[in-house]
Amino acid sequence: MQNILIIEDDPDLNQTIGYALEKAGYGVFRADSIRKAETIFVREKICLVLLDVNLPDGEGYTFCRWAKAQREVPVIYLTARDLEEDALEGYESGAEDYVTKPFSMKILLKKLDVVLKRLTPAGSQVFQDDHLRMDLEQARLYVDGRECSVTPTEVRMLRLFLSNRGQLLTYEVMLDRLWDSGGQFVDKHALAVNVNRLRQKLEDAEHKYISNVYGVGYQWIG
Repeated sequence: MQNILIIEDDPDLNQTIGYALEKAGYGVFRADSIRKAETIFVREKICLVLLDVNLPDGEGYTFCRWAKAQREVPVIYLTARDLEEDALEGYESGAEDYVTKPFSMKILLKKLDVVLKRLTPAGSQVFQDDHLRMDLEQARLYVDGRECSVTPTEVRMLRLFLSNRGQLLTYEVMLDRLWDSGGQFVDKHALAVNVNRLRQKLEDAEHKYISNVYGVGYQWIG
């Protein structure tokens, strides 16, 4: 699970952001001061920081520079300070983005997704967007923030799709790659049943991930 550190001294906003991130499948750590944030940052494996500028014991710019000196971690500012010079200082301190309040939670989640995807190495077994999160190394799947059970067969299928994102996988290739000693995939019909069952878990009216190229095979389009 990717851990996000929220540094925000407004307790209601801190809680609101944290709830939305947890629902999206992130691990969440909260701090309301630089001092507390530094303690958490050293102790926990933080993947990204959401950072206010105005904090009780200093400015967020200070924490950003300190954190970047410890190790490379993406930082996104969330602040009411909307002057051009404030944003420029935010970027100069090393931040990936500078978001002014009020902001859309959906847009924030998409920004997190974009930043974390960019930092995810090729061939990674992790996929995440605003609807779906998969950590296939741990065989964990979250749909709209709720953990969903996956079978070993489905995990193998998802690994195959993620390692070939955007590429058409023919029936023959999938049958060959997914074949195991248990003989679970014997023909295209059995493959189709398993793919359809997986799609029912992942997809809804607004989120489509697997495309059936009729007569040829399947493609991950997420």
